[in-house]
Amino acid sequence: MIYVVKEGDSVDSIASQTGTLVNDIIFDNQIEAPYRLAVGQALYIRDYMNAPDRSAYINGYAYPFIDKGVLEETLKYLTTLSIFSYGFTAEGELIPPSLDDAPLIELAYNYNVRSILTLTPLGLDGKFNNQLIHELVNNPNARYMLISRLISVLGEKGYGGVDIDFEYIMAQDRDLFTDFVAQMTNELNVYGYQVSVALAPKTSADQPGLLYQGKDYGGLGAAANSVLLMTYEWGYRYSEPMAVAPINKVRQVVDYAVTEIPLNKIDLGIPNYGYDWPLPYEKGVTEAVTIGNIEAVNIAIKYGARINFDETAKSPFFNYTDENGTGHEVWFEDVRSMSAKFDLIKEYSLRGAGYWQLMRFFRANWLLLSEEFYVNKPV
Repeated sequence: MIYVVKEGDSVDSIASQTGTLVNDIIFDNQIEAPYRLAVGQALYIRDYMNAPDRSAYINGYAYPFIDKGVLEETLKYLTTLSIFSYGFTAEGELIPPSLDDAPLIELAYNYNVRSILTLTPLGLDGKFNNQLIHELVNNPNARYMLISRLISVLGEKGYGGVDIDFEYIMAQDRDLFTDFVAQMTNELNVYGYQVSVALAPKTSADQPGLLYQGKDYGGLGAAANSVLLMTYEWGYRYSEPMAVAPINKVRQVVDYAVTEIPLNKIDLGIPNYGYDWPLPYEKGVTEAVTIGNIEAVNIAIKYGARINFDETAKSPFFNYTDENGTGHEVWFEDVRSMSAKFDLIKEYSLRGAGYWQLMRFFRANWLLLSEEFYVNKPV
């Protein structure tokens, strides 16, 4: 199912070796003419006889400005589509996204995919505002107002539920936030709407840090219908170069989560992107560029870089030097790293996966997923 390109390989020689069609390899792996390959590149090879042995719930996040063609290509592989995002005021008034979400909801419905309203406490600066969270969860009237507004919008727009994506919750607000999620779930479930909550990637109950202290895994797992483990961003825009979702780190989060939350409520977070860091890395100064997984391979091809694979992180990476003489280090996702994440879902019998985010189409991932899982669809 996965072929790693060697020196001297071509699309034709790989097709001959694997007994598959040249056009299938080109199409499935989004290989651009004149069909050059990078040494170390992982290719998805169709298994014409393989069938999934279990089902999974698959969610993906998208902004309202997603390319229609990309979304149409992706929807067939999804159970739910989380649209990012709605905000709110401290008084509980709901703030819609700046672009109309109706076209996404309609398109998702046509593919039998349930749309989910993503609720975020983003401030005017576009960053998560924990003071806004603090004011909301400490104000019963605001909580009631927000939930009422949500129920109204869900019905008007045709959403199927709410995803609560609150980050940097103050430690003092931990239990109040859990109560808010429970209140939201109880109210929305009456109308048939589901509630999910995004969880920072904790490895222990008492893990220090603003990102972790406000999230009670056990309490939130009981309060919500499902949870998303945000198992990505170890490597991020301002970090030193490293894998975005190293499987050894992801496993540590899952090891802890399954002790607190029922398995059938847990979705594993999967990144659909990579980062390109200029070198040398300088903490607080260096800023990586977000890139797509196909884009990463094309960069390696352009600069003649050999793609390596970190067996501990189960993630591909490479180095190159650009036209200006600047060195770069790139970490991204390929079918090998995705396969490792799918194996983890199966090993722990998790409910499914949630992709951040769907803005770039990565066909090989979706084809591999469809060989590993039957995708649950709304009834």
